[in-house]
Amino acid sequence: MAAIKNSLMTGMCFGLTSGVITTLGLMVGLHSGTHSKIAVIGGIITIAIADAFSDALGIHISEEAKNTVATREVWEATTMTFISKFLVALMFLIPVLMFPLPTAILVGICWGLSLLCFLSYLLAKRNGGKTFVVVVEHLLIALGVITITHYVGDWVAREFC
Repeated sequence: MAAIKNSLMTGMCFGLTSGVITTLGLMVGLHSGTHSKIAVIGGIITIAIADAFSDALGIHISEEAKNTVATREVWEATTMTFISKFLVALMFLIPVLMFPLPTAILVGICWGLSLLCFLSYLLAKRNGGKTFVVVVEHLLIALGVITITHYVGDWVAREFC
């Protein structure tokens, strides 16, 4: 990871992290709220497209706001954010298409948390940080999102169905 340009690293790390956390939150919330495979599939595809563009534009504007980054690097970060977010989000379709929905949700959670652990470990090593602390910190945030979206989905189902 040390040889990757900063602009590409920014986009890749942001896209992967956002792809995992956003897609897992959506999957868990939709599952607990609807128990509908078609709703989860539609949500994943929507996240892969709309949120990938949104995150890419967010990184683009954020990098431009620094006013210290070359235009080429802004576009590299933008493009890498879109590609990373899009592909990571779409990867969560695989278990949903292969397994019954409750199993797919568990497989998706395990897959997403594994990706996040791996990325967190590599970043901590690269930056000279305490790997355990960094990995646990990032996992706790992801687990918090998963837990909150599960209960929000339950609440929506109770209140509006």
